[in-house]
Amino acid sequence: MGRVLSLIRGSLAFVCWLVNTIFWVLPIIIFSPIKLIPIPAVRTACSSLLDSCATSWITINGVIERIFHPVKVHIHSNAELSPKEWYMVIANHQSWVDIVILQRVLNRKIPFLKFFLKKELIFVPFLGLAWWALDFPFMRRYSTAQLRKNPKLRGKDIEITRKACAKFKSKPVSVMNFVEGTRFKADKHRQQNSQFKHLLKPKAGGLAFALSAMGEHIHKLVDVSIYYPEKVPSYWDYISGQVKEVHVHINVSEIPAAMRGDYMKDREFKIAFQEQLNQLWLKKDQTLELLAQEKTVNQKV
Repeated sequence: MGRVLSLIRGSLAFVCWLVNTIFWVLPIIIFSPIKLIPIPAVRTACSSLLDSCATSWITINGVIERIFHPVKVHIHSNAELSPKEWYMVIANHQSWVDIVILQRVLNRKIPFLKFFLKKELIFVPFLGLAWWALDFPFMRRYSTAQLRKNPKLRGKDIEITRKACAKFKSKPVSVMNFVEGTRFKADKHRQQNSQFKHLLKPKAGGLAFALSAMGEHIHKLVDVSIYYPEKVPSYWDYISGQVKEVHVHINVSEIPAAMRGDYMKDREFKIAFQEQLNQLWLKKDQTLELLAQEKTVNQKV
């Protein structure tokens, strides 16, 4: 009977999420051509309108969750957040549910989350246009082989992304980066021989690249640690009511000047940046371990 109820709950939630997504994507696509008008004030106003649509989409997703699959989210944070500030957001990555949790916890507290996307994703039907309309920055990365074959391409990727991010000067933004580069899996953890118990090794290049592209516009770092006490859920587990609680730890700090530099050409900066990120990841690992120990104590009680 429990499985049948989960199936019904999940199916209803999925249909509602789908209808809500279509409802808000349509106006985003319809109004997106306005952003082609070469008048800064018009483009800024249009961007604000489209961001409001995306924020409303997340808000209604939250209503759907509370109706069909309520989840208790324990937030551990004394941080002051503002929708009028610029942020770089980093988090550990275990499931696609992480994105839903981040959107729920940070919605309306900081500007709408933007993800760095591969340039090829702009060609995804409908979604590519919606991502472009919402000012998601598209990155062009050149492989080592491409750079070796054509040295003139060196630095071009950063310049392209910096231009894509130029629009963020006019209004606050939050840029999201999953520093591990992929979802945590036990086999990946073993293959990496990671020094962290709950995390994969952080990939410093992506974050350094993003900070370089954004320049001085983003000056606060939001470090989010997500912990699932029961098991790491799939999207279906989440919408079918199989996730009862989630713990989210949020730490906000200023981005130091030492984390800004030329990661590709300055070897000393590269080594120092990697060390700083490893220290952040060590603290995150300790936070996740404390949450795991707390879960063990609660189970014994």
